[in-house]
Order: sequence, then structure tokens, then C-alpha cells
Amino acid sequence: MNRGLTARWRGSRAFSLIELIVTLWILAILLGLSVPLVSKTVKREREYELKRSLRELRQAIDYYKAASDAGRIEVQLDTEGYPPDLETLVDGVEAIGDATGATLKFLRRVPLDPVTNSTDWGLRSYQDDPQTGSWGGQNVFDVYCISDEVALDGSLYRDW
Repeated sequence: MNRGLTARWRGSRAFSLIELIVTLWILAILLGLSVPLVSKTVKREREYELKRSLRELRQAIDYYKAASDAGRIEVQLDTEGYPPDLETLVDGVEAIGDATGATLKFLRRVPLDPVTNSTDWGLRSYQDDPQTGSWGGQNVFDVYCISDEVALDGSLYRDW
């Protein structure tokens, strides 16, 4: 009689094939539902980083323009007081009227575009037509992402 109870006890602890298949099927459904959620979360995080990088670049351009308007740095002709390129914001410019020869720097480094994974940004000069995608090369008035991808809100990253 002890053997019968032992055999019955072992049988009740094991899973049947149907229980295993149902469990795996439920796990597969849950995994299938979570993949789109994870991919949207990753894309949302990239968009947040893109906005942060654009804000950082645009603030540096604005600080450069404010310094040129205040007469703290030398303004080249046809630049309207905007930087000639993004590297100038990193390398800095010599301050006017400073006996110590200080260099004004506006960025530590050119931020990475998280959509394209590069430091290549689309540039617009003050003299450019806002509707065109070509840069005249006179100065850097604005920056934009060069990707043609569509954001979660349906807009293009290049229009941000």
C-alpha cells in the first residue's frame, strides 16, 4: 500500500504535456506583446536624446551669437555673428579685450546624433532659404538631424 501512495504522489508532482504546452503558449503570447513595447521605449529614448543634443547645440550657437553681439569676440564679415562651423564652438575663440588671452569655448564636444550615431549634423546658415536642405557655408545659424526616419509623433526627425 505504501508503494501505491508513493507512485500517486510522484504523479501529482509532475506536469502533463498539455500543461507544459499551454504554459509555453502563454509565455510566447506575453513575449510577443512585450517586443513592440520595448522597441517603442527604445525609440522614445533615442528621440529624447536627439532633442537634448539639438537643444545643447542650439544653446551653444545662441551663446556664441550673444558673445559676438556683446563685442566679446571678433566677428567675421558675412557671418552675422554666428559661428563659421561646429568645431569653432568646441575649439573656442579668443576673447577681445581680455589681457590674459582667454579662449571662450561653447561646447566640450559636438554631441552625437542618436538617430544616425554620428556627429554629422545638417547645418543652416543665416543666409540660407529655410525650405532648402543645402548649407551655404557662411555660418551656422541652426542645426538639424539628417535622418529621413519618422518619429513616433509622425513628423520627420529632420524637421525638429
